[in-house]
Amino acid sequence: MLAFILRRLAQAVIVMLTVAFISFMLFQYVGDPVTNILGQDATPEQRDQMRADLGLDQPFFVQFGRFVVNAAQGEFGLSLRQGQKVSTLLMERFPATLELVIVAAVIALAIGIPMGVYTALRRGTFLSQVMLTFSLLGVSLPTFLIGILLIMLFSVTLGWLPSFGRGPVVDLGGWTTGWLSPAGWKHLILPSVTLAIFQLTLILRLVRAEMLEVLRTDYIKFARARGLSNRAVHFGHALKNTLVPVMTITGLQLGGLIAFAIITETVFQWPGMGLLFIQAVTFADIPVMAAYLCLIALIFVIINLVVDLLYFAVDPRLRVERAGGGH
Repeated sequence: MLAFILRRLAQAVIVMLTVAFISFMLFQYVGDPVTNILGQDATPEQRDQMRADLGLDQPFFVQFGRFVVNAAQGEFGLSLRQGQKVSTLLMERFPATLELVIVAAVIALAIGIPMGVYTALRRGTFLSQVMLTFSLLGVSLPTFLIGILLIMLFSVTLGWLPSFGRGPVVDLGGWTTGWLSPAGWKHLILPSVTLAIFQLTLILRLVRAEMLEVLRTDYIKFARARGLSNRAVHFGHALKNTLVPVMTITGLQLGGLIAFAIITETVFQWPGMGLLFIQAVTFADIPVMAAYLCLIALIFVIINLVVDLLYFAVDPRLRVERAGGGH
């Protein structure tokens, strides 16, 4: 187990160094930070002084080493557009993104898993076909179009829900949340549903496919031969084994929700990290772009490590294989 963790940690370090290198290259080939700070009218002396202040006159690997050390401490410099520390900007926006992602993940899991089980156990029924058709639409339609359609229906036509913004939030010692007010929940419904639909349909189809595969295995036939009820077979044996691979995919999709919340946050003007990144791309705010890439990579690495450990703990076959390989 310890060797498994150390190997995963070593892989995580390699991944983070690779992402840090890609992020650092943004400073080299995407715009000129000196021009962005001083403008076109700066004198050569001013430009040289600013370049020295930023450390851009140092050799490439010296700059990269300093970038890695600062990134490990959570420091990415100042935003070229807003003039604030990038770490401060990200921490201000992170609660909004995390809040949106958590609600979207709960919706996707709470609806996707039961629907997947139902469509596997009730194949051919009308409701099952309706769910599968819905899943095809959810996978096929782009997220921005789903968001626009929901805004047109529930905000413009019916007027039930707000179409943009986060609404009123409560500050809990530096951590802001909209979960403690009814208006905050109303603002959260449309963007969270928009973000959850693709993940929901993916989980539905994955659970269905895995459930059908498990139901055809020999141990399920043996359980039926022992006279166990359908309920015991389906939920006591088949569902447990179905959720093992689903757990892996769901963990990775949680990271995907954070990374791909950009589109949803843009459509609904949700003040999270995704909207901050889009604004940074528009204004070529390289420190914010680099910090966002590193943060998303770190989240993916942590989630992937946790999922691997859970998978190792849940699936006894992996422990047997590791023990056999060790001998």
